[in-house]
Amino acid sequence: MLLLAFIGMISCKNEIKNTTETSVVLIDSTQVRKHLYTLASDEMEGRRAGTVGIERAAQYIETEFKRLGLTTYDTLSTYRQTFTFKNRRTQEEITSSNIIGVLKGKSKKEELVIISAHYDHLGIRAKEGVLDSIYNGANDDASGVTGILALAEHFKKVGNERTLVFAAFTAEEMGLIGSTYFGKGIEASKFVAGINLEMIGKTPSFGPNTAWLTGFERSDFGKIIQKNLVGTGYQLFPDPYKKFNLFFRSDNASLARLGLPSHTFSTTPIDVDEDYHQASDEAETLNISVITQTIQAVAVGTQSIITGEDTPTRVVLEERKKNN
Repeated sequence: MLLLAFIGMISCKNEIKNTTETSVVLIDSTQVRKHLYTLASDEMEGRRAGTVGIERAAQYIETEFKRLGLTTYDTLSTYRQTFTFKNRRTQEEITSSNIIGVLKGKSKKEELVIISAHYDHLGIRAKEGVLDSIYNGANDDASGVTGILALAEHFKKVGNERTLVFAAFTAEEMGLIGSTYFGKGIEASKFVAGINLEMIGKTPSFGPNTAWLTGFERSDFGKIIQKNLVGTGYQLFPDPYKKFNLFFRSDNASLARLGLPSHTFSTTPIDVDEDYHQASDEAETLNISVITQTIQAVAVGTQSIITGEDTPTRVVLEERKKNN
């Protein structure tokens, strides 16, 4: 199948064309902007787990899942997977929810692919002499949640052979709490891949039309994506920031520890990002085109996994090898 170049094609309407010879993915940049600016607005008060602000964000995500006609996950009666945990730093009891929607597959509906991002951030942190105390978390990780909403809309239109589980995880900033809770309740063998989106709103150090993937060498997931992106003008690179141990610092890690080939896509040059975990992480600092193009790349890059043509190898962690 020939994949026509799609980078740079930003549309106000989501037009997706699939034939036996071409595959052009157009993600609606207007919707991307709407999701990002809503989730990163001051009204969400920084989306700290257990607050009124994150509840507003949860309701927005639920509304979008309902609009798209997603079903609920497993035995849940709503999109919410609610639980209570103790904040390790403050020892406070917090009740919060993962927001999970499902797009059932066709020929391989028993095989699951999870597409995730965390919707929480740091909340409000008043500092003396600083006027802006809301940590909006636009890039971290409203951009990623924007991605899962856009991908849900995309695959709802083009179809999927494997079942897709769209998860907006809570309390990532408190230690991957939401994704860890989710992982404890799953049968890992049913999940064939994990697609996690984290901070996709800025041009990476590799240059325009690129993204990087954590844990690239731990499975052949990244090589599958690279194969599918040939001819698109978009490139995927291994994570260049080894010293930061990023594979274990986002929600993909909770599932990778169970053996899933679960990896995180990102575009942010974090070694020089002055907005990371700062009140300055506002929607206005991000590039809508970069977010839109990255979502397009993820859609095309993971297509053969979604259709069941490719199955990534399972992750075997060096840490697990040493303990066996």
